[in-house]
Amino acid sequence: MTKAVKVLRSFTAITAGIALAACYQPPEAQNSGPPVNYSSNRTDVDQRPSNANSNMSKANENKTEPTGFFGHLPDGFVRPTDSVERTLLHEYGSMFVAQGVTVPRKIVFRDEADVSAFQATLKTASETVGGIPLELQAAAMDDLRKAIDEARSRGLSITPRDVDSARRSYDETVGLWKSRVDPALKHWVANGRMTQGQADRIATMSPFEQVAEILKLEENGIYFAKDLSKSIIYSVAPPGTSQHLSMLALDVKENEDAKVRSILAEHKWFQTVVSDLPHFTYLGVEESELPALGLKKVTSGARSFWVPDI
Repeated sequence: MTKAVKVLRSFTAITAGIALAACYQPPEAQNSGPPVNYSSNRTDVDQRPSNANSNMSKANENKTEPTGFFGHLPDGFVRPTDSVERTLLHEYGSMFVAQGVTVPRKIVFRDEADVSAFQATLKTASETVGGIPLELQAAAMDDLRKAIDEARSRGLSITPRDVDSARRSYDETVGLWKSRVDPALKHWVANGRMTQGQADRIATMSPFEQVAEILKLEENGIYFAKDLSKSIIYSVAPPGTSQHLSMLALDVKENEDAKVRSILAEHKWFQTVVSDLPHFTYLGVEESELPALGLKKVTSGARSFWVPDI
């Protein structure tokens, strides 16, 4: 064999070895493929990396369930920003953790247009009970019908207290508010606790603006409840805060009957406003589930009320 042939063969072997090395990949790299874009709008599992399930499991392990009252408020809920809103949330806030229904994402509706826009989004149902037409959110009405049927089977009645016992408009709540505010303004002027100018200034405010002003006056003992001896919130809900606006409340004529209260509770209707004895709120869950939503039981007399644990 000539020297030239030996050189050629050596060169060929080296070249083949280099080519083979270039083609070789370790086993863990053979199926890597090009990078995949796992955007949030992709749902096909086949496109996920091989360790996706383990990553998701870790994420689920780190994810905590919502706890307490604030943890169960609806997404986007506007938290209280001042003492007035905190007071209103404490007094009327149980409704905001109701399940299986639509609840507002704000503590106070500002005006009639605000309320109407919200009510237009609701799935509702109507029924005439005790000769009075009622309108509630559909789930609330469904369970109310069951409660009424059960009460009837026991020889009892569940009927509305008045024509405004269920759904209300913003303007209706303003009318109730004024029925307390206007006489109180006259009373405190006559008793020298307020000047006529101060009373006139409050009277010209919008109902939304009046709420904070009146609650501030009550801190100094100038009360606006019907009997003028306590806060107005123990007499009537301020405009824009009533649970009736959300169609999740019913004023019950037979509220003094413990058996009626028990039947309503069995069908997810509970008392939530300590100062309003005829008032029941639809919360959409069994009583045993209420503490997990951040509500606590408060006993007053022979009655139990479920209020925010805040």
